[in-house]
Amino acid sequence: MSFFDTLMSPPFLATLLAAVAAFATVISLVVPLISRDRGAERMKTMALERNAMRAQRSVETAPKERVSLRGEKPKGFMQKIVDQFDLRRQFDTDELRNQLKTAGLRGQGPLYTYIFFRLAAPPILFLLALFYLFAMNVTSHPAFVKLLMAAAAAGLGYYLPNIFVKNLANKRKQAISQAFPDALDMLLICVQSGMSVEAGFQKVSKEILAQSVELAEELSLTTAELSYLQDRRQAYENLGLRTDLPGVKAVCMALIQAERYGTPVGSALRTMAKENRDIRMSEAEKKAAALPPKLTVPMIVFFLPVLFVIIIAPMIVNYILGAN
Repeated sequence: MSFFDTLMSPPFLATLLAAVAAFATVISLVVPLISRDRGAERMKTMALERNAMRAQRSVETAPKERVSLRGEKPKGFMQKIVDQFDLRRQFDTDELRNQLKTAGLRGQGPLYTYIFFRLAAPPILFLLALFYLFAMNVTSHPAFVKLLMAAAAAGLGYYLPNIFVKNLANKRKQAISQAFPDALDMLLICVQSGMSVEAGFQKVSKEILAQSVELAEELSLTTAELSYLQDRRQAYENLGLRTDLPGVKAVCMALIQAERYGTPVGSALRTMAKENRDIRMSEAEKKAAALPPKLTVPMIVFFLPVLFVIIIAPMIVNYILGAN
């Protein structure tokens, strides 16, 4: 019996299917047990943010007391290198801080890490490229061309941390945008039932936690800012700045105008909730409309050959049997 016949034999196929089913069962049972509770970790981080805002409020009300709000700076060699070369003066900007907040990276630690890798990634990739091109000798190009390729890798390393942060921010924005219409509907229900905006944000942050940890984190932080910041407008503007989503910014602007001019908050939330639902529906319709062109190539490559085999194979078999 050949190797192909052994692979296609019914006992081997039955054993293979049983092994795959057993492996899938073990994975489905073990993965939920070893997975971490991301929601609890994120809400713990938000509790630390609230404590920092409470300390800041204490400083404003009692200026004679000295309270450190920034906490300890990140330890390790990254901070030493960044401080030694004075890299914060070159890289630390408001745009970078806002980008890190949009990606969910807060505090001094991510900032030092980002600046360090902007400095360290180019030489690391340059040395790795040199080792790959010269030591392993995978290409037959001249040495000058290999040096240019290594220099291109170093240039890529300079922008690699920025690309990583942008991709992380885009994923986080997508997760927030998908859950925001539902959160807005719940906030509207809370406000119409007589709850304040702060209590509504706090209630919605707890209810939306199972659907979107990122949005629950932002709403919890906004609740803390509404409680401790003197200007409520700043809390709404910070929410729109951190999420960097047009729908969230529009809702924040509506809440600011409602508090400034005394218009009912429920009416503004009802209008914005309808608009956000329409936006989500239109995005779903765009994805559905783009699906048939994407399925054309898989249909031609995978489905049509099999269909032809199913249609033509019986005719060929009958012809061969008839000829014999």
